[in-house]
Amino acid sequence: MTAIVFGLLSAASWGAGDFIGGFASRKLSAFLVVIVSQASGLIMLIGAVLIFAEPIPAGRDLFIGAAAGISGVIGLLALYQGMAVGRIGVVAPLSAVVTAIVPVVFGMLLEGWPGSKVVVGFVFALIAVWLVSQGEEDDIQPGVKIGSTALRYALVAGLGFGVFFILLDQISTGAVYWPIVAARSTSITFVSLVVFLRSSWRSPSSVAFGKITALILFGGILDAGGNVFFALATQAGRLDISSVLASLYPAGTVFLAWLILRERLVWLQWLGVVAALIAVGLVVG
Repeated sequence: MTAIVFGLLSAASWGAGDFIGGFASRKLSAFLVVIVSQASGLIMLIGAVLIFAEPIPAGRDLFIGAAAGISGVIGLLALYQGMAVGRIGVVAPLSAVVTAIVPVVFGMLLEGWPGSKVVVGFVFALIAVWLVSQGEEDDIQPGVKIGSTALRYALVAGLGFGVFFILLDQISTGAVYWPIVAARSTSITFVSLVVFLRSSWRSPSSVAFGKITALILFGGILDAGGNVFFALATQAGRLDISSVLASLYPAGTVFLAWLILRERLVWLQWLGVVAALIAVGLVVG
């Protein structure tokens, strides 16, 4: 039950954080959004390390955290780019399908098949994210559900997040904040290096950046919180269960897109929400 609670909390945190990041990436460079949000999350994590006085773990855990940081930030950049050029309510669920499949397959290979009820819950979760993706036509390519550019971003995002999930599961029990601090530090360094090598940085206007900075900072804290909750979930239970529950994050992203951006949900998407609730019930049961 503890793993389930943490898994759902990670989904809620990531869902809200991803919406904020995707929304901000429509107004600013996705690279800038990632750097600012990752920096705010890093400050929060360092504060958590000091408050809880977590001992520095073995170098292996820090190395795994750093590798997870690179994989995760590649996924985050791809997700934000995809939501900047396509519908948030479509890109997020499609990335979640891949995000769920990668660690589930890995977890089953290592830990064996879970109970039959949990397997059915997995199926409902995948059906849920597929149904949620059945929205209106894409903004880039009218006549199709999602444009090829946004599709590629969604696939890369899902792969990056899936590997991130697997790597976090390899961290030793009891090591939570320090490995994620290593992940955040590495991700910020990685994105900064990419921006430097690309030499394509465009400075935003002070007005545009000032209005949205607070929102990006808050999104970074939510994203960092999702990382912590997921790390706790994998330490408390199975990787496949934690990953599927965490991969339900598009429900929050799609809801916020509907509430704030007025991205209309069609009846298939509402069925997806119901399927997601059924999936949670089966996994919990």
